[in-house]
Amino acid sequence: MTGPAAVPALSGTQESILAAYTELIEELGSDDVSYRVIARRAGIAERTVFRNYPTRVDLLLATAAWIEATLFAREESRSIFDIPLAIREAMERYDARPELAHVVAETAMRGVSGASPSPGREQLERLLDAEAPALDPARRRAIVAALSHLDSVGTWVTLRREFGMDRRDIADAAAWAAEAVLDGIRHT
Repeated sequence: MTGPAAVPALSGTQESILAAYTELIEELGSDDVSYRVIARRAGIAERTVFRNYPTRVDLLLATAAWIEATLFAREESRSIFDIPLAIREAMERYDARPELAHVVAETAMRGVSGASPSPGREQLERLLDAEAPALDPARRRAIVAALSHLDSVGTWVTLRREFGMDRRDIADAAAWAAEAVLDGIRHT
């Protein structure tokens, strides 16, 4: 994601539920948290959690969106060439809160209905239109696809789990890859 996530309009109760669940995820993991425990942490009745989030999928989607919009939020990039730095910073934020990063990634990777797999795509397209308007459509699409993929919590999970990379190496690799994607259009 390359800009601030759209924060869904939430009631105070919903915000309390999502904040409580987020805290519990960091303490216990996402699979071990019952609605009863969430309700206790939020200081509300268990049925209130069910009324707001009738299914586990509803709760997971809302929580992932809230985490992205609040805890993993970032400022919007002003230039397409600022994206590598934004990606580096995002990877460092994910690494600082790995349990939450995994929840956000799993929501997107599982293809849960309602999860946005590429929330920053529109901004990338706008930045490219402004800074490389002559780019042919196929190359533009390839750049947006590559940057969208690199600029995701899924990339962080892959580099962490599959390659065993540490925080610095993940941030370096993702930023370097983004720079490589943009090198071809730097002087166009």
